[in-house]
Amino acid sequence: MVKSPVIDAHQHFWDPEDGDYGWMAGEAMAPIRRVFAPGDLRPALEAAGVSATVLVQTWSSVAETRRFLQLAAGTPFIAGVVGWVDLTDPAAGETIAGLKAGPGGDRLVGIRHQVHDEPDPDWLLRPEVRRGLMAVRDHGLVYDLLIRPREAPAALATVRDMPGLRFVVDHCAKPDIRGGGFEEWAGAMAGFSAERGHVWCKLSGLVTEADWGGWTPADLRPYVRHALDLFGPDRCLYGSDWPVCLLAADYARVIGALRECLADLPPADQDRIFGGSAMELYGLRVAG
Repeated sequence: MVKSPVIDAHQHFWDPEDGDYGWMAGEAMAPIRRVFAPGDLRPALEAAGVSATVLVQTWSSVAETRRFLQLAAGTPFIAGVVGWVDLTDPAAGETIAGLKAGPGGDRLVGIRHQVHDEPDPDWLLRPEVRRGLMAVRDHGLVYDLLIRPREAPAALATVRDMPGLRFVVDHCAKPDIRGGGFEEWAGAMAGFSAERGHVWCKLSGLVTEADWGGWTPADLRPYVRHALDLFGPDRCLYGSDWPVCLLAADYARVIGALRECLADLPPADQDRIFGGSAMELYGLRVAG
């Protein structure tokens, strides 16, 4: 069997002075309140044996998406970009078409919005949002679901209503690992198992939902394994959530923790999670 290249399906770059990063306020966020660029991540990828990444939007900005696509065009390890467009805009489809036609447009693989920051937990059910999601579908892109358990019912209804659109749940829907929120999270996620034909789940972002200073892989394992039970290894994929993860762990510890949680899986399943699933979901072309 030919092994898939290792792919980090969820990482970010940013400049806190150039965007809406109010969530970085406060002393606790100081370690990541600086510029992060490809040169900062490259050594960690090489040390961990990661061949490629998916660069994900960080705020509601088409201009950022354009910059990310241009950056991807000149950065060999960025295999894909998940950008942002205003899904409520009747011209969302035209915006996506413009992004695809611009510099680096062939790297656009998905769209995302910070749904968990919307006051309305049913934001995804709004007719204008559904219209925007159909534009995402029509352009052959993936929709990244950035939700918490609060938004899971609306997300589940959305994926049920749109079987022709590929979805991926970011960060396992951000369970409250620190507060012991397994039961609430598991209940909110249960319905996704029936939709796994077109829904994936990123095993990402968990270290910052745990106790930043005291977490261990054992704290993450119940959530990782339950996600595997729901979606299967062919629908789960690795993401570091770098540099957000640096609040709780460096890159090597993040990928090492997931490898420990999955160590007893067959090699073929591990291969899917660390590369093959991302390639299938996003249609990536990555050399081994």
